[in-house]
Amino acid sequence: MILPCEVAVRSVIPAVKALMAKELMEEQGLNQEQVAEILGVSQSAVSKYSRKVRGHAIEVDDIQDIQPFIDSMVDLLLDGTYQSAKLLNLFCQTCVAIRQTSLMCTFCKKSDSMIKIEECGFCMNLASAEDKK
Repeated sequence: MILPCEVAVRSVIPAVKALMAKELMEEQGLNQEQVAEILGVSQSAVSKYSRKVRGHAIEVDDIQDIQPFIDSMVDLLLDGTYQSAKLLNLFCQTCVAIRQTSLMCTFCKKSDSMIKIEECGFCMNLASAEDKK
């Protein structure tokens, strides 16, 4: 049995980190070493994000709903006051928004052949943390 969060670790999370790295480099003018330090990854990982070698199994660049989350996470990271709970909440909301697009379904199917995508609908029915308030 493969849990959707396990699939997200391999597909969605790297895609979000790649977007954050792109934002930090292109919009904030930081170099790969600075981005690596901020994101807590290696400079090599940032290089792979920028060359689309890592973090592009799922293309999330065009999902408009996630850009505010990405912007807020980048702002928090640049602020210098690390607010772990707030950052984690934003990251989870971003993941939920991506999963609700059904982009992850094919990865779930590849990970567990017993999954019947047409009957699942789990990720499309996820409520974000904001919806639960």
